[in-house]
Amino acid sequence: MRIGCPKEIKPQEFRVGLTPAAVAEVVGRGHEVLVETGAGQGSGFTDLDYQAAGAGIAPDAAAVFAGAEMIVKVKEPQAAERAMLRRGQVLFTYLHLAPDPAQTRDLLASGVTSIAYETVTDARGGLPLLAPMSEVAGRLAPQVGSWALQKANGGRGVLMGGVPGVRPANVLIIGGGVVGAAAARVAVGMGANVTVMDRSVARLSYLDDIFMGKLTTQYASSAATAELLTTADMVIGAVLVPGAAAPKLVTRAQLATMPPGAVLVDVAIDQGGCFETSRPTTHHDPIYEVDGIIHYCVANMPGAVARTSTQALGNATLPFVLALADHGWRRAIQHDPHLRAGLATHEGRLTSPPVGAALGLASLTPEELLAS
Repeated sequence: MRIGCPKEIKPQEFRVGLTPAAVAEVVGRGHEVLVETGAGQGSGFTDLDYQAAGAGIAPDAAAVFAGAEMIVKVKEPQAAERAMLRRGQVLFTYLHLAPDPAQTRDLLASGVTSIAYETVTDARGGLPLLAPMSEVAGRLAPQVGSWALQKANGGRGVLMGGVPGVRPANVLIIGGGVVGAAAARVAVGMGANVTVMDRSVARLSYLDDIFMGKLTTQYASSAATAELLTTADMVIGAVLVPGAAAPKLVTRAQLATMPPGAVLVDVAIDQGGCFETSRPTTHHDPIYEVDGIIHYCVANMPGAVARTSTQALGNATLPFVLALADHGWRRAIQHDPHLRAGLATHEGRLTSPPVGAALGLASLTPEELLAS
């Protein structure tokens, strides 16, 4: 199979779909790889690195899309990229379709077979291709939130760890999964007063055990959220409904109850955001203010640490890339129910019921597609 890796064109996205090490593995299995010139530059990989690994270098994205049977990316294809997709081609990348009707329509119109990283599962019920980026985004969230808290950036002017005689920042993390646990680890390390909310008592018990009393756990309810918002200097939204739009857990009306200059960091923004006032921003212009509350809603947070993120993502995606290349998409998903869970579209049909429910579109399950 010929696999194509284009340069990411989403604003300030510096990651790349394949590392040179991954290319070497793929080429070693008898496949071809075509990498767009400069694709790895943002992650510190040169064209020479890719050539040494056995890849061909394409002059532009058009050559990659035209020549490849499978496209491996990081972020969802932008409009110009979607116009180059075609029936019979496989697209393997993050898609986040539930809050993105335009992308969904274009993928269906193209006829491409798309497989979404974020809904591929594992035997333990986890999301192995989302987890490494969730880990990165979670660890970044307190870091970027503390920057936004600085007075010069519109924040309250509160130091995360405080100083002797002055209390530390109150950090509320909504969601105790991979993102929430990673965010808690860094926020606790910065000396903040951390509370993690979740609806799973078992998860709260786990967090209480591993942090050994260094944070507070709270069962997530509307009343508890409303109470904790009134004293929060920073709120990190870390909720996920796999494949579906994120629930809105903080309303605009509640912003008035928060301390002026408090910060909201919405790690769920790829799935539409978990705060009512969230809208996607970029690394170039990451924050905005609503009713005196600073919002940080960068839709590709891990892109800020592109080399680490690319390597972490590449480690997770490589086995699936090899399976798709070795066996073709149909055999690969027939043999692997976890990869099958990632199938999003095929020849104009939507194969993700959660996306169909979010967008009001007809859909079928991957199993129903295979049976047909």
